[in-house]
Formats: sequence, C-alpha cells, structure tokens
Amino acid sequence: MFTGIVEKIGSVAKITSQGKNRHFFIESELAAALKIDQSVAHNGVCLTVVGIEDNIYEVVAIDETLRKTALGSWQVGDKVNLERAMKLGDRLDGHIVQGHVDQVGICHAIEDAEGSRVFTFHYDPSLGNMTIEKGSITVNGVSLTVVGSRKGAFSVAVIPYTYEHTCFHTLGVGDKVNLEFDVIGKYVLAKVGALELKI
Repeated sequence: MFTGIVEKIGSVAKITSQGKNRHFFIESELAAALKIDQSVAHNGVCLTVVGIEDNIYEVVAIDETLRKTALGSWQVGDKVNLERAMKLGDRLDGHIVQGHVDQVGICHAIEDAEGSRVFTFHYDPSLGNMTIEKGSITVNGVSLTVVGSRKGAFSVAVIPYTYEHTCFHTLGVGDKVNLEFDVIGKYVLAKVGALELKI
C-alpha cells in the first residue's frame, strides 16, 4: 500500500531479460535503505526488490506488468518516481494507492498556469475507469487531484515543488503514463454495475 507521495527519483541503470520477464536495475539513494522482498512503487507500479548492490537495486517485471503498464518502454537512463510502502501509523498525505496500474494514459497537453502547470491526459474509457472533479488520481505514482474531468480525459494542476521533485519535469506531450484510478471509486463503480445487472 502506498500514498502517492514520491520519495526520490531514481534512474534505470541497466535492463536485462529472462524469458518474458524484464529485470530493471534502479540507481537510487533509497537502495541502501531497502531490503530483499520489499515492495517499492516505480512510476506507480508495485515491484519487489530481488537484489541490492551498493546504490543499485534490482526488480523484476513479469510479462503481464509489461503489457499493462508503461514499463515496457523504459530505457537505460530514464528517470523513475520511487516510493516505499507506507508504514502503519504514518500520516496519509496523498490517498490510498495500491501500486496496481489500471491502464496506460497519454499526456495530451501541458499548459503554463502562472505558477503551476496543467497536464491533460487521455485514456481509453472502454476499460471502465473514470475520474470525477476534485477526486484523486495517481499518475506515474504521484497522488494528484483532478481539476478537469470528462469521459476519457482529465487534467491535473502540478505545483512547482511536485514538478521539480518528481519525473513530471521530464514528461512531454505524447508520453505514456501509468494510471491508477481511485480504489474507492472503483469499488463504487463495481457495485453500481452489479446493481444494474440485477435490475
């Protein structure tokens, strides 16, 4: 379980393949504090640490993860938002994030809002996900508030601190992002869908 508050930015130091799996070696200041079997969110994707050496640790993404997220397009040198799992008793500064990506979105526009930047993302609404105005959304592991919501698209305002201390400053129009929609909203949608089937 995560909060969507990014701790550090890491970088992809090496990538290897093993069958359909891909091993990512992430260089980060967090490496020294990690343990084998620990969960870490990488651009919002929960992956298990399987190896650590100096300031580089190793995680494995299986084929399903590569197909359902933007991890398959990672290259050596890419920057990655990192967050360790939340600790019980800590403040929940973002929102409840599972680290289970629902789908990939595309950055459609970036606008200067005189102090912040407004990012607009498009996604495939046929997969059953949705946002609501002032609701929560996780973009590449960052907890954000929706400021513009419509079918298949939403916008978020990113303050300068978040822009500089996450990978948002590397994001461009056309880039793929990992989206995790609000878990409470997903349960509500599932319940409403089940009720409609009974009627």
